Amino acid sequence: MPIDVTQPSDREVRVVRTFKAPRQLVWDAHTKPELMRKWCYGYEGWSLAVCDMDVREGGKYRWRWKSAADGSEFGFFGTFSDVGAPSKLAHDQYYDPGDMDYDMPVGDPTLIALDFSEANGVTTLAMTMTFVSKEARDQAVSTGMSDGMEVGYARIDDMLAKAA
Repeated sequence: MPIDVTQPSDREVRVVRTFKAPRQLVWDAHTKPELMRKWCYGYEGWSLAVCDMDVREGGKYRWRWKSAADGSEFGFFGTFSDVGAPSKLAHDQYYDPGDMDYDMPVGDPTLIALDFSEANGVTTLAMTMTFVSKEARDQAVSTGMSDGMEVGYARIDDMLAKAA
């Protein structure tokens, strides 16, 4: 089931995606570095070269993607502010442009809130991204981020189907 992306306000993007899997498994895919590396690397030819996560309130994380073609890198980092396993996860997200040319805002964080709910063995992930401004939101959306997110979420589907 592809993602549903909406913009509920001038500063928000909301992404909803369902997975035919128990909530705990979808939670694990988002909070365990060894699983994140299997799905959260974007398009083919990229890798999640750095995936450091201390998943607890006040814990830090750092993610860095790397292109196999030219070695270019970019990433995100921040701090977890709400960890309610396996139903809720929130963190701030700072963009690290590395050596990429993406026109993304640097400085103020985006606030990310994920809610995981389960009914009849199907987990719904609802993510709200709150940007510092409408311009920052529009810049992020213009990168094609939702297409890249769906590529990764389809990998979660495959990963969980193989595990079942």
